[in-house]
Amino acid sequence: MRSLQPEPVAPSQLERTSANEPTLTPPQAADSGAALEMPAETPLTSFTRCHLGIVTQLEGTARLPELVDAANHARQVAQSTLELFRTAILPHHAEEEAELFPAVLQSANANERKAVRGMIERLVAEHREVEGLWKRLEPSVRAAARGNRAEVDAEIMEELVRAFLRHARYEETVFLPLAERILGRNGNHMAALGLALHLRNVPQVVGYI
Repeated sequence: MRSLQPEPVAPSQLERTSANEPTLTPPQAADSGAALEMPAETPLTSFTRCHLGIVTQLEGTARLPELVDAANHARQVAQSTLELFRTAILPHHAEEEAELFPAVLQSANANERKAVRGMIERLVAEHREVEGLWKRLEPSVRAAARGNRAEVDAEIMEELVRAFLRHARYEETVFLPLAERILGRNGNHMAALGLALHLRNVPQVVGYI
């Protein structure tokens, strides 16, 4: 009697059977570092971010009037500083060296002359120091007065102010009281000095030919 053998299953049928079965994928380890999927952006979130950017910029723009006032004030201070040196400080130095110092030295007696000469040398050196510092600052101050971008060196400006204050204090407390006593002994010298200083500040008038 012939034994019965099970009929082989066709390969195509096995493929169809395995294809219909669900494929199991092992779960990823918790520490794999995979990024979480972010929710898709919607039109509403886009508008929200747009408003956030506008609000942030408007908060900065709110300071614009303050910044404009500060810029205008900086231009005014820079222009005033230029005028101060052009019309006051530099002419004052030149006037002292041309009129005051020679008059005091000439009127000093033999006992005073050495001390007076030393004071004048110090004052003239301080004039050059102040003028040298100003020469380094003037280009940036002039640019600031025009409203251009400029970086005024704060350290040099502070040094200039200190140098001038130190000079003015010495001149007013030491030299000028002595000069007044020396020139006061001779009314003509004092009158001549006053006249020379006055005429130097009078505008020149061109006469008709």
